[in-house]
Amino acid sequence: MPGAGSERRALLSGFAGACRRRRGLACVQPHGEACARLRPVSDPAPSFAGDRGTARYYDMRAAEYDDWYVGAGAFAERERPGWQRELARLTELVSGLAPARTLDIACGTGFLTRHLRGFAVGVDQSSAMVAIAQSRLPHGLAVVGDALAVGMADLAFDRVFTAHFYGHLPPPERSAFLAEARRLAPQLVVVDSAMRAGVAPEGWQRRVLDDGSEHRVYKRYLSASQLAQEIGGSVLLDGDWFVAAEATAAGPPPP
Repeated sequence: MPGAGSERRALLSGFAGACRRRRGLACVQPHGEACARLRPVSDPAPSFAGDRGTARYYDMRAAEYDDWYVGAGAFAERERPGWQRELARLTELVSGLAPARTLDIACGTGFLTRHLRGFAVGVDQSSAMVAIAQSRLPHGLAVVGDALAVGMADLAFDRVFTAHFYGHLPPPERSAFLAEARRLAPQLVVVDSAMRAGVAPEGWQRRVLDDGSEHRVYKRYLSASQLAQEIGGSVLLDGDWFVAAEATAAGPPPP
């Protein structure tokens, strides 16, 4: 059985070859830059994966991204009853998934990726995020790439995992992501933010980073049943803050 080192080399070779074959799509490189297809932030249509302003925001946010999870920095004084308890449930859910060859799309800093058992590969458009994620994956791999057009062969993985990415996608990007996920693996696990009272279920949000810079990000909040229905799967977690669902190739295609 090949070791982690040989798997890393094989995946990098596969990424590079696929990029050469798929001109016009993102070139995926470890700690490199992705030639992703991004649209201007002024585009009036909702966008996330293809929005230049959003890409810049998350790259700038990398060093402080985990503050949202752990309740530090700008989130230290925010009232989130039950957050830490539910975050522990989410972490247990991720670490409890069966060991598998898993691709984490939009892995961010690898906060959850590191809990995946088996050989894990994280893909993110931000080189700053990828650098942090790689430091957390000593036996895995983190690369920069296009989340909607991952340069890998069909069924290269056992599972596609994603957290707090799907809920940002408007319909066209959502469809593209689900098609790509089903192409890459027979199983899909999606984690996202739960719909809750007092929060608009969909729209552009104003985000302010620690340096005072202001950004806008498209965001949806989902019920667990809505998420499961959209991906054509079943509920894994139905919480006040987090929801998760799983879909398999044997299940019905998403509507």
